[in-house]
Amino acid sequence: MIQLEVWGDYALFSRPELKVERMSYDVPTPSAARGIVEAVYFHPGLKWVIDRIYVLSPIRFTSVRRNEVKSKLLCSAARSAMRGGTQPLCIAASQDIVQRASLVLQDVHYVIEAHFDMTERAAPSDNPGKFQDIVTRRMERGQCFHTPYCGCREFPANFRRWPGGPIPAIPATRDLGLTLYDFDYSDPASIEPTYFRARLEQGVLNVSDCEVLR
Repeated sequence: MIQLEVWGDYALFSRPELKVERMSYDVPTPSAARGIVEAVYFHPGLKWVIDRIYVLSPIRFTSVRRNEVKSKLLCSAARSAMRGGTQPLCIAASQDIVQRASLVLQDVHYVIEAHFDMTERAAPSDNPGKFQDIVTRRMERGQCFHTPYCGCREFPANFRRWPGGPIPAIPATRDLGLTLYDFDYSDPASIEPTYFRARLEQGVLNVSDCEVLR
C-alpha cells in the first residue's frame, strides 16, 4: 500500500457528458488517480488499485478560456500519405483554432491511497516486496516515467511520498452523484466506461468497496 501526496495549481477531471466546453468533477476520478500513480511507477507485472482519495484543500472552481484546435490528424490520412496520397499531414492552427471555456479546479491538494495486485505478466523474479521497495524509492526521490498531471496534460502535478501520520482531509461531506470509475479494457475492440456513485465523507472518497456500474 502507498500514500502519494499530489498537488497543483489547477486540475480538470472532465465530465464525459460535457465534451465541448469541459467541466471538472469535484474530486479526482479513480482512473485519473491511477494515471498519476502509474506516471510514478508502471510495470506490466502489477496493476494499481485506488482505495481512497483524501481531499486536503477546499474544493474551488474557476473558469479558464483556452485556444484549441477543432480537428485532428486521422490514421487514414497517414496511411494515404504512405501510399503516395497528396492529403496534407498537418493542421493549420490559424484555420482550425477555436476558443473554449473550461470550469476547472483551483489549488488542488490530495493524498492518493492505493495498492497493487500482481498480474500474470510478472516475471518469475518479481514479487510484491520488490515492487513496494521500487515505488517507495521513486516517490521519495521524485522520480517518474513522465510528468504526472491533474486530469489534463496542461495541468502538471507535484508529488511526493506522504510522510506519515494523520491526513488532514477537509471536513466536507457531500453526494457527488454518478462518477466515472474507470474503463473496461477486457475487450480491446470495445472499450467501455464504468461508473460508481461517489460520496465524499469528511473529505475522503472511499472507492475500495464501491459498486461499479456498466
